[in-house]
Amino acid sequence: MTEHIDPSVPPSGTGCRECLAGEGPGWWVHLRRCAECGHIGCCDSSPGQHSTGHWKATGHRYITSFEPGEEWFYDFQTGDTVTGPQLAAPTSHPADQPAPGPAGRVPSDWRDHIHT
Repeated sequence: MTEHIDPSVPPSGTGCRECLAGEGPGWWVHLRRCAECGHIGCCDSSPGQHSTGHWKATGHRYITSFEPGEEWFYDFQTGDTVTGPQLAAPTSHPADQPAPGPAGRVPSDWRDHIHT
């Protein structure tokens, strides 16, 4: 597992890279961090599902939550929750950043647009 996790790589930003770049509707439910390259993508409940898209495009199989107070890793290849090392800071988006987010871009009917 450790060959697929780089604890020294910082996150790519504070929000989903693709959503912020205008790919998809531009908002997310929760954020996920690639444990290999630091890519921040949105979760599978989000309309864009960019974290899973990153795995499919790169083969980077381990993610971790990028939500405050959450400390878990997930292996896309096996579908298992696993343990992993402490990653480079920051380990979550800013506490004042809402979920869903980002502020001002989430539609009022956002629950109608999520994947369950």
